[in-house]
Amino acid sequence: MIITKERDIVDVIQKDDWMMDLLRAVQTLHLPDWWICAGFVRSKIWDVIHNFSTRTPLPDIDVIYFDSSNTDELEEKNIERELTFLISNIPWSVKNQARMHVLSNAAPYVSSVDGISKFPETVTALGVKLDKKDNVVLTAPWGIADVVNLKVRPTPYYLETDERINIYKNRVTKKGWESIWKKLEIYK
Repeated sequence: MIITKERDIVDVIQKDDWMMDLLRAVQTLHLPDWWICAGFVRSKIWDVIHNFSTRTPLPDIDVIYFDSSNTDELEEKNIERELTFLISNIPWSVKNQARMHVLSNAAPYVSSVDGISKFPETVTALGVKLDKKDNVVLTAPWGIADVVNLKVRPTPYYLETDERINIYKNRVTKKGWESIWKKLEIYK
């Protein structure tokens, strides 16, 4: 299948029962400014473009939200437990973007989408959630051109310093995505 626009991404996710079940599970928690992001979205796009008949396994399912009124990391663990209760065989990873700037030594983020824009790669800086009518909503702060054209590059945020560029380079080397998705072009 060819994926060229945001609507194509939304369509393939809405047709994926497994992805929709996970989105609906997270939605039931009514987290503020929530998204499932990163590999959950990116891997689906790349699997479809590569015509894979089975889903590439994910090391975790990244759920983010933004709540500046409670930045205790224990709350994230509580949410992971709630999600595990809802769907037990999923490696949930929950992060409140209102505290993630501390780990990144950055200015405070103003929203979850702001946090997503600070991810290392443009192809990972993607998120999806459901609106009130059960429709998939996509966010892509740096656009979708790189992910649909199979080009792995650092986000503009990661181009700002040598330290971040090195984090990006080490990360893409460690991930080894090109061993799974053979058509990728990785900028190192």
